[in-house]
Amino acid sequence: MAGLSDELNVRLLSAGLDPAAVTAVIRSGLAEDLADGPDVTTAATIPAGAIGLADLVTRRAGVISGLNVAEAVFHLAGAGDGAADPVQGAAASIVRSGPTSDRSGFPGITCKQRVADGDRVSPGSVLMTVEGPLAVILTAERTALNILCHLSGIATLTRQWVDAVAGTRARIRDTRKTLPGLRMLEKYAVRCGGGMNHRMSLSDAALIKDNHVAAAGSVTAALDAVGKLVPELPVEVECDTIEQVEEAVAAGAGLILLDNFSVAGVAAAVLVNAGRALLEASGGLRLEAAAEIAATGVDFLAVGALTHSAPALDIGLDLVRSDR
Repeated sequence: MAGLSDELNVRLLSAGLDPAAVTAVIRSGLAEDLADGPDVTTAATIPAGAIGLADLVTRRAGVISGLNVAEAVFHLAGAGDGAADPVQGAAASIVRSGPTSDRSGFPGITCKQRVADGDRVSPGSVLMTVEGPLAVILTAERTALNILCHLSGIATLTRQWVDAVAGTRARIRDTRKTLPGLRMLEKYAVRCGGGMNHRMSLSDAALIKDNHVAAAGSVTAALDAVGKLVPELPVEVECDTIEQVEEAVAAGAGLILLDNFSVAGVAAAVLVNAGRALLEASGGLRLEAAAEIAATGVDFLAVGALTHSAPALDIGLDLVRSDR
């Protein structure tokens, strides 16, 4: 599939997104719709050569994430001649068909973003205007919306948590509870909502969990083992009890995860810690209790729901004009 423009690549890189990885996600999404051939409904109803203009519009209030990725979907769906790519060819073949049309100079897709990722929007807000071959716009519509709705849903939920702890020292962090293949994008959406990312993989930081502690024999033994193997990496240790917190602090832990602690338990851990390590509350956290937990003085709230349970933000594509 033809690549993205230099300008779009720069925008993705500036957002901390790998253009090659984004392209791979888009290819996978388009393949689900086009691997067996073109969009037959569009092929039957849209004349070859038809140019359309459409708006991506929010149906509900929320925080936006994924506009550059959605734009990339439209560009990639209609790029090139499809000779070496059946997915690309299935989309492009629709606009290049027609008994009397020479499509050699067929115009491409242009997108104009009306808001930016991270912006709060109200119902009815126009997020982006897309213009170009109508067949490509309609063929790529669902893939673009699937990504945009999902990422905006994550950003919206994240912002709710961030707003809930405003005025405290606590920051909202995500987890690795992400959909396979979408971690980079989902964690980007968390950032758009004002949250922070935890580990991207198992190798960029160490997280000593209960099973590691059990296998090593103690919190102290596990911390020592990790420190010897990867002394340069940040290390977090999960604690289930106040006693483990005391042990972790004594062993020099820099970051302690308080697993399934009550609000009172988190407050007790803050007192025991006395500012020596960073503390992260995790496990079963609820939005309505976020402010109370943050008020204890904990440094982070780890919220797996940001990525595994965020409802999609309702966004639609509305056809504004069709030059048939």
